[in-house]
Amino acid sequence: MGLFDGLMGNASEVDVEKINEELKEILTSSEKVEHAYKVIRDMFVFTNKRLILIDKQGMTGKKVEYHSIPYKSIVHFSVENAGTFDLDAELKIWLSGRELPIEKTFNRTANIYNVQRVLAEYVLK
Repeated sequence: MGLFDGLMGNASEVDVEKINEELKEILTSSEKVEHAYKVIRDMFVFTNKRLILIDKQGMTGKKVEYHSIPYKSIVHFSVENAGTFDLDAELKIWLSGRELPIEKTFNRTANIYNVQRVLAEYVLK
């Protein structure tokens, strides 16, 4: 991920094996990371059971909040790919009981269709 992408809030794909190791304390025994994306220090991780939003806080990033969203709570989602003049792709996820969606921006190199496929696989069961 380039510095410019990070400053603009764009997300880049992260190595799944590295994230599985990093999250071994919070993943269930039957849970595995499918896809992970990073925005500067924060991440959002798609497992086979839930979406985990990771918010690293403070100057050192040692304080971390893990926000778990079961796929059954997702009622609607949309993806928008990067266009010719639009340099980023977007993901929006609406949760049950929330009016506004969770929004994430991806850089051009991230495959937004993979994210859509993961969401569709687990949300549309």
